Amino acid sequence: MTGESRLVSLVDLEAGENGIVEYIQGGYGLHGCLAALGIAVGKKITKVTPVLVQGPVSISVDDVQVSIGFGMASRVMVRIDV
Repeated sequence: MTGESRLVSLVDLEAGENGIVEYIQGGYGLHGCLAALGIAVGKKITKVTPVLVQGPVSISVDDVQVSIGFGMASRVMVRIDV
């Protein structure tokens, strides 16, 4: 491991890849919806399934699997180690 990291949107993660939520590009409404699902800045998440033609994105957070829409997922920025 080189100690380097990169920032990508949740839709750009590969299935099985994990990272830490760095920030969310959105207002209070989006932050509130994601927080209700357990997705917040600083949380470790794992992408469960690949994105198929801008469909829902399934992720695992706090040992719970949830799905969010492509638009929401594209606004969640995740830091991954490379």
